[in-house]
Amino acid sequence: MNTKTRRDIIYDRLQHTYSPTYLEVTDDSDQHIGHVGHQGGQRHFTVVISAKCLLGLSRIAAHRKIYSLFEDMMPDQIHALRIKVITEDGSGNHGV
Repeated sequence: MNTKTRRDIIYDRLQHTYSPTYLEVTDDSDQHIGHVGHQGGQRHFTVVISAKCLLGLSRIAAHRKIYSLFEDMMPDQIHALRIKVITEDGSGNHGV
């Protein structure tokens, strides 16, 4: 029986693919109650990630790399995915 949440699936795919030095995945769905995309929750997420393969990429290139992992889940299972790529020292080099 698969009891993984969408948040867990997002986390696992990012961890497996990019081996990040920092990874945080937050389910923001409760902030969107009443919005058409809410549909019961587990559809709005924020990712904060630091991974060597993403550093030095443009914001668009980094986001495209990450979004490509979830093409099978968007837009049906994931309505919104906010992304922040941070540098090794913790400062942001890409906006959300």
